[in-house]
Formats: sequence, structure tokens, C-alpha cells
Amino acid sequence: MKIARFSHQGAINFGIVDEGDLVVLNGDPMFAGFDTTGERVPLKAATLLAPVIPRSKVVAIGKNYRDHAAEMGGEAPAEPLIFLKPNTSVIGPGDRIIRPRQSNRVDFEGELAVVIGSVAKNVAAADAASVIFGYTVANDVTARDLQKSDGQWTRAKGFDTFCPLGPVIETEFDLSTSTVETRLNGVLAQSAPLTDMVHSVPEIVAYVSAVFTLLPGDVILTGTPAGIAPMESGDTVSVEISGIGVLENPFV
Repeated sequence: MKIARFSHQGAINFGIVDEGDLVVLNGDPMFAGFDTTGERVPLKAATLLAPVIPRSKVVAIGKNYRDHAAEMGGEAPAEPLIFLKPNTSVIGPGDRIIRPRQSNRVDFEGELAVVIGSVAKNVAAADAASVIFGYTVANDVTARDLQKSDGQWTRAKGFDTFCPLGPVIETEFDLSTSTVETRLNGVLAQSAPLTDMVHSVPEIVAYVSAVFTLLPGDVILTGTPAGIAPMESGDTVSVEISGIGVLENPFV
């Protein structure tokens, strides 16, 4: 089931994607369930928004594909490498990624994002599915020059607009057969099966929930494959995960 958050005629709602329509829900399905209002909105008449605004945090995993760890000049870490992005970095499909004045190089990083659906603390890997609401597409935008100069990643990863999410949340997603692909101005830059992750989604949920209490609406970014590259003003970056959809954003 694909869940969208959208605006239409001045109102923001959640809806279930049903072919070319959005079946409007009574509220946020994470809290209100999947009861519908009976209204249908044509997809072409709606503006898709970030499908979730994390209540407290975006947790991200670094160097979770061996080829990306190699292009960054090292090996994949033995344990998940975690960092945080503020929820103010989240934008939706079509929103502009804005280069901060402090940076001269801003890179794209296409990723699978996990949306947490319930309070989660010390969750066993075997039980991870019970706390996951669904999955969406993410771009872990990074000021690469600041990442190198700072020696830690908070500023480089945390600017406003640096966490595009969307276009929808897929609640019934099989990542074992899916791939992540990133295109810059239509040219393929990144491509990998999601099974190439060093640390699996259940392992990541277990590891992260042993550190932080995860709240409904929190998001975990699972890492990016090789092929990262800088964006220039006027570029368009598209991240596609088969089974979920395409997240496209302009860069200025």
C-alpha cells in the first residue's frame, strides 16, 4: 500500500494511492489508521509533500555499501556508523535543494529510508518489522567539503533542504528484489541492489534502537552506494527505488 501526504485546495491530507487517485484518509495513518473520508483526489491535481515529517529525528547510516566506503577512502565499518540529521532538513518531492553559502561542493546520496511506526527501544533484529511503518526514498544531501574540513558530519549533513523524502511510503515493501538508482540530469550515477547493504535493515533497527528511543514518524536512512557526485545550480537529481517510486529535486 502506498501512502502519500499531499496538499490540495489549501488543505494537507494523507491518502492511499489508488491508480490515478488519492483516497483521502481521516488523518495520519500512523495514529488514525486507514479509515477513509470517501473523497478521492486525482493525483495530477495534488501536490505531493514529504510523506513524513519526523517527530524527533532522522537517523542515518554511513558507509553501509562497501563500494561507497571504498570511494570515500576506507572500509565499511564493522558496526553501523550512525549520525543524525535534524527534521528541519526534510523537504518533499520537487522542492529545491539549496546550496548553503558555506559550501562549494554539495553531493547527492540516494538511499532507502525506513519509517518507524511505533515507539521502539532495544528492539531485537528479529522483531524489527513490528516497529516499521513502511519505506520511502531519500537523498542524504551532503556538503562534502565541510564533511572533510569539520572531521564530523553534523553540519555537512544537517542544512535545511538536505533531506529530501518521498514520493510516498510503501507499507508492503520487499527490499530483497529492489534496487536504488540515482540520476543526475537523467544520467545514471548510482545503481545497486538493496541487498548490497553491509548491515541489513533489521540489524540497523536493532542497533539504533539500542542507542535512541525511536518514535513514530522517525526516519532511518540506510546508506548510499558508490557513485556520489556534486550537483551544480540548475541540476536535477532523481532517486528511484523500484517498488516505491522516484524522488526528484532541483538543485540551486
